[in-house]
Amino acid sequence: MKTVIIFDHPYTATASDNIPHHRSFLAALLKTTIKQLRDENNDVDLIDLHADNFNPVMTADDLSNWRRSKPIDSQVEDYQNRLLDADRIIFMFPIWWEVMPAMTKGFLDKVYAKGILYQADSMKNKLTKSPKIEVITTMSTPSFAYKFLIGSPITKMLFRGTFIKTRLWNFKWKNFSGVEKKPLAKREQILRDFRL
Repeated sequence: MKTVIIFDHPYTATASDNIPHHRSFLAALLKTTIKQLRDENNDVDLIDLHADNFNPVMTADDLSNWRRSKPIDSQVEDYQNRLLDADRIIFMFPIWWEVMPAMTKGFLDKVYAKGILYQADSMKNKLTKSPKIEVITTMSTPSFAYKFLIGSPITKMLFRGTFIKTRLWNFKWKNFSGVEKKPLAKREQILRDFRL
């Protein structure tokens, strides 16, 4: 099984260790996720957006190529080819101001392109295996408040606004709220217990 992970954190995937001012619980979750997948004999393909220096901005030239179903650039084309035969796609990012960071949004805007990854007329995806989509996030906002007071914008944007539209029905979201306030022992327990 091929799993493609799109990881978005400024500290990159290298920030999984508990080093002050260069640590990320999300990176620790990534390390745990990769280990679990490899233990299950998955082929894991990591796209680390910050390490790759991905540019999330859609320029006028980019949009012109996007509209003509042409790859925007060689990096975007590489990402598209890596997604085309994935059995599972996992997005991992922190929730900032209740939505995804710019890198993830730009990845969706530029990489998930009509005529390449989905058909413009029917909105049917062209991914060969109709992959399972999983989203793993961290946030400061309490989960209850995010879901019931704010209305869970991530599920609306990603599940309803992107993946259902292109007929990718198998969607799962796992969120970790307030981890920065939890003691080290609790964070370590979460990592030990985490399963996809």
